[in-house]
Amino acid sequence: MTELARYQDASAIQRVLHTARTIAIVGLSSNELRASYFVGYYLKRHGYRVIPVNPRETRILGETCHARLSDVPVPVDVVNVFRAPDALPGIAREAVAIGAGTLWCQFGVVNEEGARIAEDGGVTVIMDRCLKIEHARYVGRMHWLGFNTQRITSVRAGIQ
Repeated sequence: MTELARYQDASAIQRVLHTARTIAIVGLSSNELRASYFVGYYLKRHGYRVIPVNPRETRILGETCHARLSDVPVPVDVVNVFRAPDALPGIAREAVAIGAGTLWCQFGVVNEEGARIAEDGGVTVIMDRCLKIEHARYVGRMHWLGFNTQRITSVRAGIQ
């Protein structure tokens, strides 16, 4: 079993969130009902450059899709993975090869071999965490329903 706590360090997560500008999302879907689409949309809306990596698509969120990480023509700060855990070792090798700073694995994407490959290549690994949720948590845009109401109050619903 993977010791997940070492891949969920709050200071590492905050550092990544505050320094990253370009995020390649491996497995980004054009289906608006999929979590990957929602995360990509959210990140783009909050100022990150989102690069879709999906060989089955041509454009997502107004951006050109790339079949693999090695096809991305610009430097990538974060590789955000929405794929099955068994795909992670190959993705980790690609992340190292392109010089990505962080390999971020979404909920359920846990693979010790992939994490080891990335770490051995000098890539920070965040595993079994949602990039959107962590951004909302540390940048202060999280409402108890999961979105920003843009209303400041100390009064909770139901308490008058």
